Amino acid sequence: MSDRRRGLRHVEHAMGTVFSFDIRDPHTAAVPSALNDAVAWLHHVDRVFSTYRPDSAISQLARGDRTLDDCPPEVREVLGLCAQAGRTTDGWFSPTPDGTLDPSGLVKGWAVERAWQILHDAGAPNICVNGGGDLQLSGESAPGVPWCIGIAHPLRPGELCTVVTGRDLAIATSGTAERGAHILDPHTGTPADGPASLTVVGRRLTLTDAYATAACAMGRKARKWLEHLDGYEGFAVTRHGRSWWTSKFPGTRNSDRML
Repeated sequence: MSDRRRGLRHVEHAMGTVFSFDIRDPHTAAVPSALNDAVAWLHHVDRVFSTYRPDSAISQLARGDRTLDDCPPEVREVLGLCAQAGRTTDGWFSPTPDGTLDPSGLVKGWAVERAWQILHDAGAPNICVNGGGDLQLSGESAPGVPWCIGIAHPLRPGELCTVVTGRDLAIATSGTAERGAHILDPHTGTPADGPASLTVVGRRLTLTDAYATAACAMGRKARKWLEHLDGYEGFAVTRHGRSWWTSKFPGTRNSDRML
């Protein structure tokens, strides 16, 4: 951890990815301790929800080795949020996309949002918590200056496809460019025919992350669905390199819009 211009920055490896914390404001005495708590929280989430750890609660629940009542309370909370996301997306988000329990499409965003909340409650209003490219932001990057977040172009390494600008935002990106066809169509259990990348912007990351996963699984249906989803906006790059975005997307776009 580092103290830089009265702010704090920290990078942590957890949950199979990299998390970064950027706290821009002059922090209170409680914030460094809260940062330790936020890091500990991420590792706790990994122990409970990692589908790669046979001893995690979610793995044991999936195998039938323990009941939901025997799991930590976070498991019931997450599965309830998954059910909510499933209803909102008409089943395009599911914690069992291939028939096996795996709420990973919501857990990372939920974990990042909770880590952000720990810091915010400790008295840090200007924060960016980034978990593998999914972000929860609040306040400003500097006095009077909003956060500006570049979204990597999925097909052109080293280039950006858009820049999201604003205050108090959650940003989540899903797609096939980096990890291949890992997003499944929960209606069929087969790889979804979605875009190369799809970014969703909302207020809080838990559902923003889930909706990005669902919208990517929807493919061509995603644009219309996002346009009518109150409080959320989207930007996508298709597998052919074209792009589209919803009408109130809070960012700078290129001119290659797919009509």
